[in-house]
Amino acid sequence: MKYNKLLSAMLVSGALWGCNQSTETAASTEAQVKPAEATQQAIKAAEKTDENAAAALLLSEWTGPFEGVPAFDKVEVSGLKAALEKGMELNLAEIEAIANNPEAATFDNTIVAMERSGSVLDRIFTYWGIWASNNSSPEFRQIQGEMAPKLSAFFSKINQNEKLFARVAAVYNGEEMKTLRKDQQRLVWLVYNGFARNGATLEGDAKARYAEINQRLAELHTKFANNVLADEENYVLYLDESQLGGLTESIKNAAASAAKERGKEGKFAVTNTRSSMDPFLTYSTERELRKKVWETYYNRGDNGDEFDNNALIKEILTLRHERVGLLGYDNYASWRLEDRMAKKPENAIALMEKVWPAAIARVDQEVADMMEIAKADGIKEFKPWDYRYYAEKVRMKKYALDSNEVKQYLQVEKLQEAMFYVSGRLFNYDFTEITDGSVPVFHEDVRVWDVKDKTSGEHIGLFYLDPYARKGKRSGAWATTYRSHTTFDGKTNVLSSNNSNFIKGKDGEPTLVSFDDAETFFHEFGHALHFLASNVEYPTLNGGVRDYTEFQSQLLERWLTTDEVINKYLVHYKTGEPMPKELVAKIKQAATFNEGFKTTEYLASAIIDMKLHTTDPANIDPDAFERDELAKLNMPSSIVMRHRTPHFGHVFSGEGYSAAYYGYMWAEVLTSDASEAFEEAEGGYYDEEVAAKLVEHLFSVRNAVDPAEAYRAFRGRDAVVDALMRDRGFPVTK
Repeated sequence: MKYNKLLSAMLVSGALWGCNQSTETAASTEAQVKPAEATQQAIKAAEKTDENAAAALLLSEWTGPFEGVPAFDKVEVSGLKAALEKGMELNLAEIEAIANNPEAATFDNTIVAMERSGSVLDRIFTYWGIWASNNSSPEFRQIQGEMAPKLSAFFSKINQNEKLFARVAAVYNGEEMKTLRKDQQRLVWLVYNGFARNGATLEGDAKARYAEINQRLAELHTKFANNVLADEENYVLYLDESQLGGLTESIKNAAASAAKERGKEGKFAVTNTRSSMDPFLTYSTERELRKKVWETYYNRGDNGDEFDNNALIKEILTLRHERVGLLGYDNYASWRLEDRMAKKPENAIALMEKVWPAAIARVDQEVADMMEIAKADGIKEFKPWDYRYYAEKVRMKKYALDSNEVKQYLQVEKLQEAMFYVSGRLFNYDFTEITDGSVPVFHEDVRVWDVKDKTSGEHIGLFYLDPYARKGKRSGAWATTYRSHTTFDGKTNVLSSNNSNFIKGKDGEPTLVSFDDAETFFHEFGHALHFLASNVEYPTLNGGVRDYTEFQSQLLERWLTTDEVINKYLVHYKTGEPMPKELVAKIKQAATFNEGFKTTEYLASAIIDMKLHTTDPANIDPDAFERDELAKLNMPSSIVMRHRTPHFGHVFSGEGYSAAYYGYMWAEVLTSDASEAFEEAEGGYYDEEVAAKLVEHLFSVRNAVDPAEAYRAFRGRDAVVDALMRDRGFPVTK
C-alpha cells in the first residue's frame, strides 16, 4: 500500500475525509502473494450469500471505460464490513510476504513492493469515503463506528511490523540509496519517516500502548464527526412567509426547496449548515431569528446533550499528547510540524502573530462603520449575529456594492464553465461531459467529464462534480481522488472529484451563489487540477505537505476575477448580459472589504488549534480554554471563531488538520507571492511562460519535490509575507 494513504488512513480512520488517493503496492519474488489471484479467490468465495455478494462487488476490480471506474450504481453498504475484513486480510498477506522476503532489502523488493500492495483495500476506501461524506446513513454510521477501531488496529499491525520496518530502514541507510533518483530518494524518506514518526521505533509496552491509543482515537474521531452531523441534521429552522423579511428571492426559493425535501412543503427551511446560515444572517431583517440561527450553528457539538463533543475533545487531546510523548516529543504540535514547511510550532505562531494585530485592528474599524448604521435601528450593543447583516449595509454605503446584485451573475453552471476555460488556458485541458450513462454515479446530482489534453487528445482522467447539499452529505466543500496518476506499473489515469453544498435553486432556475461560494468553487477545482496535473511515478508521491497543499487551490481563486472570466462567464441569469463594468469596478474596489472579519475568524481557529496542541491537556476544559485563550488575544466580541472547538471537524474528526489549520495562511503567503509573479508578467494571469512554470514546478511534481525547493524553482526565491499583507489591505511592517 502506498505509504501516504496508509498513514492517512491511520490518522483519519474515524472519518476518512478529503483526498481519497489511490493505493497500490506489493511484491516482487516467489514468496510474494499474487494480489490478482488472491482477490479473485476471495471474490468467488464471497459470492455465496447476498451479504457476501455485496462484499464481493466492493472487492472487485473496477471495470468499464476509462481504465475502469467505481461501480457507484451497484455497491451496497451491507457488504462493507465483510469487504473491509477481507481487504485487510489480503493486504496483510501482501505485507507479510514483503517483510519475510528472504532476499536482501532493495528499493524494488521493499519500497516499490509496498507501493504496489493494497489496491483492493483502496478501492473499498473509495466507497467508504462516499458513504462517509456524500451519502451518509444510519446503517453506514453503525458500520463506521464498529470498523474504525479495527482499521486502526490493522494499520498498527503494518506500522509496527518489525521485519518490515527493518527492511525499510535497510534501504534508507543502505548504499543503494545514493544511486537512486531524487524522486526515489524522497519516496524512501517519506516511507521511512512515516514509520519512524508513527511508532515503528517503539518497543514492548510503549509499542502496544501506541497501538491502543490509535485504536481509541479512531473511535473518538468517528463519534465526533457523527455528533456534528447529527446536530446539522437535527436543528432545522422552519419559517413561514411572515418571517422572511429582507431575504432575496433566490434565498427564499432555496429555503422552500430545502423544506420540501424534508417533507415540509409550504414552509421555508434554514438548515444548520454554513451555506444556509450565511445568507440568512446577511439579509434577514429579523434580528431575533438571526440570533437563533447564529446560536444554533455555532453551538453544534456544544449543546450538553448526547451529541456534545466537549468530553471527546479532552480525551482526544489527552491521547494525542500521550502518544507523541512515547516518541519523545514535548507536545503534539512539535511532532506534527516536524515534516511540514513550518518545521516547528514557533514558526507557524510567528506568522499568525504578525498578521493578528492588523486583523483585529481592522475589525474595530469595521464595527465602527457598522454601528453608524446600526444605531439608527436602535441597536446599542453590537452582536456577532449582526456582523454579516450590517457589513452588507456598509458595503452598499461605501461601495454601492450589493451582494445580491453580484449573485445574479454567479450561476453554478457558468462558474463551472469558467473553471474549465481557465484550465484550458493554463493546463491545456479540454472537458467533455459524459452523458451516455457509461460512468456510474452515486447520486443523480453528480456529473462527470472526460478530461483530455487539447493538443494531443491524450486522455488525462475524469472529473466528477457533486455540487448540491442534501441530507446525509456533510457540510462544506472538498476535493477527492478515486484514482491517482502513477507510471511505475504502467500509466494510470486520474479520477478526480469536487464536492460542494450549494442550495439548489427553484425548479427550472439556475443555482445562484455568493461571491465567497464562487471563490470556494474555484478553490476546490484547484485541488482537482493538482490531481489531474500529476506527473509522478509512485503512488506515495501523490501525497502532500499540509501547509503547502492548500496553496495550489488558493492560487486558482485568483482567476475568478480575471477580465476573461468576468466578461464571458459572469453573466446575468435572466438576461445573459455580462456583468457591467461598473459592478466589476465596485467588486475590485471592495476586494479588501470585511477583511478584518474574514482574517480574524480564521486566525482565531488556527491559533486555538495550535494552542490546544502545545498545551498539556491534563486540565483542559475545552469551552473554558477556548474562551480564556481568545480573551488573552483580545478577540473582538463581535466575532466568533470560524470553527468553534466543539465542531472543529478539521481538527477532531481526524488528524488531517490537527495542529495544522494554520496551513491555510502559510499557503496564502505562497499564494499572494505567486500571484504577484503573474501580475508582473507581460501576459498577466494568462502569461504562457509563467503558466508553464506553474504547471511544471507547482502542480505536476506533487510531493516528489520538497515544497520549498519547488517554490524556489517557480519564483526564483522564497516567498515573503509582505505580499499577503498587501493583498489584505493591511500595513506592511518591517
